[in-house]
Amino acid sequence: MATRTWRVLLLVGLLGGLAGLPRGHAQSKPEPLAFEVASIKPAAPAREGKFLMGFGNRPGRIDYKLVTVRDLLQRAYGVRRQQVAGPDWIDSDRFDISAKLPEGATSDQVPVMLQNLLNERFQLTLRREKKEMPVYALAVGKNGAKLEKAVGDASQAGPKKGIMITDGKTPGYAHMEGTYATISSLIGMLSNMVDRPVLDETGLEGMYNFTLDFSAESMFAMKRQMVGVPPEAAVKMEGGPAPESAPSSSIFSDIQKLGLRLEGRKAPLDLIVVEKGNRVPTEN
Repeated sequence: MATRTWRVLLLVGLLGGLAGLPRGHAQSKPEPLAFEVASIKPAAPAREGKFLMGFGNRPGRIDYKLVTVRDLLQRAYGVRRQQVAGPDWIDSDRFDISAKLPEGATSDQVPVMLQNLLNERFQLTLRREKKEMPVYALAVGKNGAKLEKAVGDASQAGPKKGIMITDGKTPGYAHMEGTYATISSLIGMLSNMVDRPVLDETGLEGMYNFTLDFSAESMFAMKRQMVGVPPEAAVKMEGGPAPESAPSSSIFSDIQKLGLRLEGRKAPLDLIVVEKGNRVPTEN
């Protein structure tokens, strides 16, 4: 399959033709969509036994803590961890990023701004290709989903909106609580617990409330990925999806408590490959 090498640069607006312009006037190039100001600093080492990576978004700003270049590429291109490849430093080096959106910009434009920021500060050269990869499909079980449809304004959830994970009351288990959470956010969480990207085949739309107690081993797999252990070290599913009668010993059986099911298959996915770049970003 043919591949191409490209620089991460997106120009907004249309380049009009020069025909018909008055003599002596040249059409200027549109400016790349970019943050008004952005700071990238090496993150302080995490305290022993403490590790908290965060993607905070305030109105008009982004604040990312302890993130890697892989994390940023995921958000910039809307892919999962397993769809990003490159040198070891895209996982090992961590940064704190603070940026201000230009006036009138929307959160939907943040991914493009991240693409341009990565290109400007890290001088990344990327290769994008399509590759058939092993995946898990999240589907609804035979008895239907067991999720509570969230009603009312999502702002009622306050800071709890989304998915939170805490220690479980039962030894060996973690506790997941979804509040006004989308299936997409659940899939994002699951993709960090297993060894493959997870695709949405539930057909479920909108927001949901749910709770789930699941094997802490899946949580440990997610933490290992967050601190730079390769995705292949995550929990693997041997021999296909767990039967619905399986004991609750892994995320594959635990997720069935929500009336959902993880099924192994293959699918063509976009792969982002970092061919080269500067390990140390340019100054702010």
